[in-house]
Amino acid sequence: MCRKQSGHYYAATNINDDMVDIEGGETVTWFAASSFARRGFCSRCGSVMLWKPNDEGYVSIMAGSFEEPSSLVGGYHIFIADKGSYYEIDDDLPRYERSSPSLKVLED
Repeated sequence: MCRKQSGHYYAATNINDDMVDIEGGETVTWFAASSFARRGFCSRCGSVMLWKPNDEGYVSIMAGSFEEPSSLVGGYHIFIADKGSYYEIDDDLPRYERSSPSLKVLED
């Protein structure tokens, strides 16, 4: 689902709600993506920017949403069973077939 949402792999960082202030937040349009989470889109250009679980105290922000370099580094790869066949993962970060142990996902 993430690849269909973003058009490629999903690169994001999780930030606690009390640590984030979204400049221009009034332009974010929310869509209930599932029973436990919603996605935030820019209402001006349609870019996918956010993923927010309903019952958790954090928001996942797409890495490409930051205007300036953020010095983010990868932590792990999730849903590698669903990755595109047109690229390889060539680093030593942990890999998970589906989700990481700390991430809640909707089961099929």
